[in-house]
Amino acid sequence: MSIDTFITTLFFSFFVVFARIGTAMMFMPGFGEVQIPVRPRLSMAVLVSLSLLPLTPVSSALPDSPVAAVALLATEVTVGLWIGLSARILLSALQFAGFQAGQVSGLANAFGPVFGSFEGATMVATVLLMGAVTLIFVTDTHHLIIRALLSSYQVFPPGQIILGDLTNQILKVASHSLYIGTAIAAPFFVMGVILNLGMGLANRMMPQLPVFFVAAPLLIGAGLLILAIATPAMLDYFLEQFQEWLMGFRI
Repeated sequence: MSIDTFITTLFFSFFVVFARIGTAMMFMPGFGEVQIPVRPRLSMAVLVSLSLLPLTPVSSALPDSPVAAVALLATEVTVGLWIGLSARILLSALQFAGFQAGQVSGLANAFGPVFGSFEGATMVATVLLMGAVTLIFVTDTHHLIIRALLSSYQVFPPGQIILGDLTNQILKVASHSLYIGTAIAAPFFVMGVILNLGMGLANRMMPQLPVFFVAAPLLIGAGLLILAIATPAMLDYFLEQFQEWLMGFRI
């Protein structure tokens, strides 16, 4: 092999790896947050791709024709997009849980700060999302993310893709995300049922009691109390499910 062929093969191998890993990291929680400028995100994706290049089986799947090369790059981008979007859908469970908790506890109108991808979220959702992104790095879950990106080559070899399987998997991820969000918001649902039932009984026994004016601050106070007590367990449960999904790439 001549030096020119070797350099061309090496550069193309890097672009193939970057097509998957770079695309996934653009959407991956922790790495793909819009608060991080585009240039540092691209630099991180390039460094991770260079680090993982010797460990990937890409060199054995290099095509001989330009059409096959474009098809290979498109396939790798599709796989990376699927990985990144699946992780982002799992993270959206916290936004769903925060919205539901806000509706139940009367905090729905307390919008969080205009903060990139968290824009428009309620205060509870913003707290949960920012806490989850922080814990990803505090608990070294970002190491699992990088390991999952490398292990994805065992599940999806370079140039091989089954669109039907990807569709089914992303539907399963969306269903699991809804389950996680409902489970995380469960303490607020229980609190809402108990308080509203209690205020309904109080209204029946004392019709002159202004239930609305009493219930509103009571719901807000109880919601803040439940949020302070249950947030560690809620984030821990989400992180456990997210790590379990990442470890699913190992075969």
